[in-house]
Amino acid sequence: MHTENLTAPLDNPVWAALTGPHRGFAESAPGGLAARYLPAANPFAALADPHDPASWADLAALAGPGQVVWLTGLPPAPPPGWETVMTIPGVQLDGREVRAEHAPDAVRLGPADVAEMTELVALTEPGPFLPRTVELGTYLGIRHGGRLVAMAGERMHPPGWTEISAVCTHPDHRGKGLAGRLIRALAAGIRERGDAPFLHAAAANTNAVRLYRSMGFTLRREPVFIGLRTPGAPESGSLNTA
Repeated sequence: MHTENLTAPLDNPVWAALTGPHRGFAESAPGGLAARYLPAANPFAALADPHDPASWADLAALAGPGQVVWLTGLPPAPPPGWETVMTIPGVQLDGREVRAEHAPDAVRLGPADVAEMTELVALTEPGPFLPRTVELGTYLGIRHGGRLVAMAGERMHPPGWTEISAVCTHPDHRGKGLAGRLIRALAAGIRERGDAPFLHAAAANTNAVRLYRSMGFTLRREPVFIGLRTPGAPESGSLNTA
């Protein structure tokens, strides 16, 4: 199979995940042209076709008026009526060439660890981590003296691919290769399932991107992560996630 066919799900990874392996975490729009993750698991939504006005209308109906949704890889200009709240230039990295290796010192993390995981994420800011994010895939951590000092896990799951996400290390334990060990361990598990690993990162996070490139991740594309407010005023009592 041609490389472009293998990597095609990564062109619209959220949509590919929500209409594929992660459909159990999806909320779908009335017309079936937009979907989003359960808000407690992942902040991202997706359009079947970002160039189709009907997809945008479907997403607006799903989210409700005046609500903020996060999308990735879209054209820079949304339709009239949508307000851009934030844009984050990013990179998408293909991990098929990364050396995978299990980490004996890594422990499996689960719902009972969410409070500690959230504390580490708040300290290090690797990206969004919500109360049910841990349910999206395997999360591994390294403890020192019983305290969680590093973690990484799996987030989006397009067909044939699994995204490695929430890679973070406590500032007191950086420089010890903990993040690299966890990434390689996750890659080992992903490969054993027959999938390939990939990553997203903010382009401005040059230290993280440098680490990933040194491990063998290769640049595939440069998407934009964009927060958009849907048209209209929020309904009374609705949650506006600005």
